[in-house]
Amino acid sequence: MASKKDELGKNESNQYVNPQLDNHYLTKKDVICDDMVFYCFDVLHSHLHKQISNLPKPAFHNNPFPLFVTWYIGREKRLRGCIGTFSPLHLHDGLKEYALTSAFQDTRFDPIGKEELPRLNCSVSLLTNFEPAKSWKDWEIGKHGIRIEFSNERGHKRSATYLPEIASEQEWDHTMTIDSLLRKGGYKSAITNDFRNSLSVTRYQSEKLTRSFNDWQKFRLS
Repeated sequence: MASKKDELGKNESNQYVNPQLDNHYLTKKDVICDDMVFYCFDVLHSHLHKQISNLPKPAFHNNPFPLFVTWYIGREKRLRGCIGTFSPLHLHDGLKEYALTSAFQDTRFDPIGKEELPRLNCSVSLLTNFEPAKSWKDWEIGKHGIRIEFSNERGHKRSATYLPEIASEQEWDHTMTIDSLLRKGGYKSAITNDFRNSLSVTRYQSEKLTRSFNDWQKFRLS
């Protein structure tokens, strides 16, 4: 299974649309709810048991958000799959799509099997409050996720992101986080302060909820 370091490989969709700052639903707080996580369990359970026609209808709002779905397994909550997108998707279809994509198409792992369901935990992250950073240090560790955009050695545009929890989990400072992101984005040359100053940095926040398979069972039986 994956080590803590594997968290850094959180996949993201290749397409990127920076959400408009005047979209009110992208700046509101407390938009995430248990139903969203439980719906991901509904989707995965229905797919594994070939009962797609019995999938419950979502009971939460359907505003579009950039989102990530993460699966963990066992008491240690080892990473089992995580894929997301920065393109805002309507939540009903977006969570349905990425609940399965993260479970079956994360290339770091084998697809999740039916026998693993009782040991799973699921996290949903909704990305909010996108804003341009004034500099590569203009973001708060533990609060902001960041996306950097830069030109590589051949002049090609590249980007990379870490969700808000990554830097604090890895006990990185701003420089370590930025430099790791550059390597993640494929930059191989020496990293100078002048190059860091040339980066375009977008900071954002995330609302994240994690629930277990047992939580989902109790919810569905209530």
